[in-house]
Amino acid sequence: MTSLPNLTSVVYRKQGRVATVELDRPEVLNAMDSRMHTELGRVWDDIERDDEIWVAVLSGRGGRAFSVGQDLKELSRRIAGGDGYSTFGSAGKPGHPRITDRFGFAKPLIAKVAGYALGGGFELALACDIVVAADNAEFGLTEARLGLIPGAGGVFRLPRQAPYRIALGHLLTGRRMSAARAAELGLVNEVVAADDLDARTDAWVADILACAPLSVRAIKEAAAAAVTMPLPEAFTARYHWETLRAGSADAREGPRAFVEKRPPIWTGR
Repeated sequence: MTSLPNLTSVVYRKQGRVATVELDRPEVLNAMDSRMHTELGRVWDDIERDDEIWVAVLSGRGGRAFSVGQDLKELSRRIAGGDGYSTFGSAGKPGHPRITDRFGFAKPLIAKVAGYALGGGFELALACDIVVAADNAEFGLTEARLGLIPGAGGVFRLPRQAPYRIALGHLLTGRRMSAARAAELGLVNEVVAADDLDARTDAWVADILACAPLSVRAIKEAAAAAVTMPLPEAFTARYHWETLRAGSADAREGPRAFVEKRPPIWTGR
């Protein structure tokens, strides 16, 4: 079903446990302007507060691009008006906190990427938990060629998610990479034929929904936090979603269902 009124640059639907979010400016390859960022902020807020939603899928409408990043025509006008300066993060900008710096976003987010994922579009994909890419997908952080910087996290995430020297090679040159190369570097979970993109993304969604939602959120939270922690500290840290999971009905349901040789019935409680 359609969700949230007055969205003009994002198509947002909820069906069952799944939210789908489509960037909807295909005439400009889903370039992100202030309106889109504002609308996306509303969407992420809604997904976070809706207990019925357990997983979200982000894509770009039109097939030619996931997103080519920031709307440079809008940026040029802002710069001409003296309001174009920006650096890391989205504080003080429309849609704050954007998904690229909404670090507490607990529910799994899948990027379904077809066509160009450049600049901020690539940064969106890097901020997702799972990336499924069509074989025509093309990734790149091209900001240095425009006098800009990958300030939505690309300059930080790419060196963490790919080998450091390879990441710097792309960051310092703006060179693009194919979907196959992104998969080689571990930036993409699966590369599929464009015609199979929907079905393969649906398979990832189904696999996530077969798992206990609190387990999924606890795992995501702990994995993200532990990336920068010494291992002994990671073991002893307290995690919000793990505390909820450990005392949940689902934590009892899983072992009980196994013993009773039946599929578990998850409630998220």
